[in-house]
Amino acid sequence: MTDPSQAADQDPDAWARETEDKVLDAALVHVVHEGWTRRLAIRAGADVGLSAGETELLLPNGAADLAALLGRRHDKRALAALAGTDPTSLKIRIRIRAAVEARLDAAAQDEAAVRRWTGFLALPQNLTLGGRLLWDSADQLWRWAGDTATDENHYSKRAILSGILSTALAIRLHSGREASMTFVDARIANVMSFEKWKATTKIRPSLALKGLAESLGRMRYG
Repeated sequence: MTDPSQAADQDPDAWARETEDKVLDAALVHVVHEGWTRRLAIRAGADVGLSAGETELLLPNGAADLAALLGRRHDKRALAALAGTDPTSLKIRIRIRAAVEARLDAAAQDEAAVRRWTGFLALPQNLTLGGRLLWDSADQLWRWAGDTATDENHYSKRAILSGILSTALAIRLHSGREASMTFVDARIANVMSFEKWKATTKIRPSLALKGLAESLGRMRYG
């Protein structure tokens, strides 16, 4: 058996990652009543044996750090659900549909918390964080689907998928799974039509779309 101290020496961030997961688990118990607040972070930290000072060292941005942890947990959960699917065996529209469905299902497992999470990320001071999390989700799903684009298509694909994910999640929370996937199917059909038209006409993405993609890219990478 590996000595915990030796494991910590080999991976000094392991303790932080494990403790973040524990604090997030504790936060999900309280978030419906507390909301995404600094008080939530302190309370969740206390639940796993951390002082207020230790919690602030672990999560210096408090609720924002917890919100980011939840988004990344859902990304990992979605990719784990997709691990048994070979994307190369599917048409591209089916790959994206499967990826979006897996991401929505991942979020739905924490539905009550996600309802408060979406409201928190919609606050003006959290819009940049929300954009980054959406971009991360879209990027990971496109990479799973096999996307290797490095030109402007890299950004436009992620910008479009970010918009689909955001709206589909809102529909999932308010109208259910079937309604959200009906929306996703319609949007994917629109995107495929646009890509076919663009390839036929040899027209590059519009300046508006390019600008949106660049803006989201700056939000992600700084």
